[in-house]
Amino acid sequence: MNNLIEVFLLSLIPTFEGRYAIVYGIGRGYSIFGTLIMASLGILVLSLVLPIALPFIDWVMLKLEDTFLRKFAELYLKYVRRVRRKAHPYVERWGFLGLVVFVAIPLPGTGVWTGSLAAYLFGIEKREAIPALIIGGLLSILITLIPSLGIVKIF
Repeated sequence: MNNLIEVFLLSLIPTFEGRYAIVYGIGRGYSIFGTLIMASLGILVLSLVLPIALPFIDWVMLKLEDTFLRKFAELYLKYVRRVRRKAHPYVERWGFLGLVVFVAIPLPGTGVWTGSLAAYLFGIEKREAIPALIIGGLLSILITLIPSLGIVKIF
């Protein structure tokens, strides 16, 4: 069971998330079902926590601009600008479905972390953003799971 906790913890890391945590778990020889459950649980936790936490994180980063930690705040603001640019075509035009697709794309710079920030930046209601993040996150797991199963021997 401790091995599967690794999968869960990895699924919480930005850009890694469930989509790569599942590849890690399967590659390490953990049970496919357990790996899938733990990676999905990570997606669920991120999808529920991030939309609630982002306004607070945003507030803290804006307060850091006038302190010795301003470089940290500048990195965050640079990330915000990048998310706004990357997510705009998906979220602004397609709304809920665009957010699902954006989160589902299994590439660095997309995913639940970035999708949560995009939903926050574009003013998508939490009751709409959370299901989009969950669906997109689970789709990203499936998109990476299928090739992983083709590479790994299944007994």
